[in-house]
Amino acid sequence: MAITRKCFHFSLLLAATAQIVSAQSAPSQSQRPQIRITTQSTETGDFQSWIQTFRDRALAQGINADLFDNAMANARYDDDVIRRDRNQAEFTKTIWDYLSTAVSETRIANGQKALDRHRSVLEQIEADYGVDKQIILAIWGLESAYGTFRGSSSVISSLTTLAADSRRAAFFESELLLALKILQDGHTTPTQMKGSWAGAMGHTQFMPSSFTNLAVDYTGDGRKDIWSDDPTDALASTANYLRHHGWTKGQPWGVEVTLPDNFDYTSARRDNMMLPSEWAALGVFGLNGQAVPDHAPASILLPAGHKGAAFMIFPNFAVLERYNTADAYVIGVGHLGDRILGGPGIAHSWPLQDRALTLEERLDLQRRLTAAGFDTEKIDGKIGPLTINAVRAYQIHEGLAPDGYASLAILNRLRR
Repeated sequence: MAITRKCFHFSLLLAATAQIVSAQSAPSQSQRPQIRITTQSTETGDFQSWIQTFRDRALAQGINADLFDNAMANARYDDDVIRRDRNQAEFTKTIWDYLSTAVSETRIANGQKALDRHRSVLEQIEADYGVDKQIILAIWGLESAYGTFRGSSSVISSLTTLAADSRRAAFFESELLLALKILQDGHTTPTQMKGSWAGAMGHTQFMPSSFTNLAVDYTGDGRKDIWSDDPTDALASTANYLRHHGWTKGQPWGVEVTLPDNFDYTSARRDNMMLPSEWAALGVFGLNGQAVPDHAPASILLPAGHKGAAFMIFPNFAVLERYNTADAYVIGVGHLGDRILGGPGIAHSWPLQDRALTLEERLDLQRRLTAAGFDTEKIDGKIGPLTINAVRAYQIHEGLAPDGYASLAILNRLRR
């Protein structure tokens, strides 16, 4: 999903074609619907009180009062939204479990059918924006199963729930305000603005901020319509998003590689970038036994440690992270795109005996690493570069393969 910070991988949006009712046809003050809010207690206080105070802020930012009241009339606090915000799939599944769904044979086959069906417009978008068509297709496939499931949640309710929740209140209040502006500009209606639990919308799940900044009217009908059955505007908007963030056409997102027996795992860091020919000099080759072409400087990624597949990743990997920062998601998009074009599956095995750490286990791992002198800098339950570096430092101290893999075995060792 296109968002401006880290990631959410979202459930998705129902089709919509109708425009928003104009301000001229909005109900009068006397006819204005009463805001019906389910009163809930949140960390920021009473939900209904929050929405009333937000109304003043929204109107001060130029939102029409009648539009606000109409859009918010059926808003409700959704406990499920908060639960899912704390438990996103890319961060709670193993990479192999995630990929088994993200790059399933069904999704590959449906992607190939979608390519045949939309080849002309995808090739035109590729030519206009310089973004490879299979990547656009793969994002579409992961975000909405090629438009077949675009979401059923009220975007306004979801964003209001998240804005009233203190964990990321400022971010989601900003998104909610932009969603109201999208309605005010007539791109869709409150009823048709359905989407994911996190407020992402359309075929390729744009957050309101990404829509505002980078959605395009590729069909030329005067609306940036990412909701309707016709995916054209959504696909072009996705290409525009990736181009804006630096996509290089023809450069791989990544390539599966083989590592030599004496590989220095401390070199498998995102900040250690070398040309593929330089990696080849260290014994790192493509699956064909040859040096990977020198597309650009690249780093080595070990998403499941030294017992799983290894990837040589290029700058386009970081571009896809602007859509969703989870490594699993980026690998899923890239690999699905490759498979749609007939590429092979991942050759190396995964450590199937492992399981994903729970949130509490990830927090415990970070606390124990920090207490042992290997500071993760954050205790947030997210296994990002800081935690990976701390795990690697601990592995070096313990004489283990320093691959940075945050496994249950490492946690159990720290618990001894």
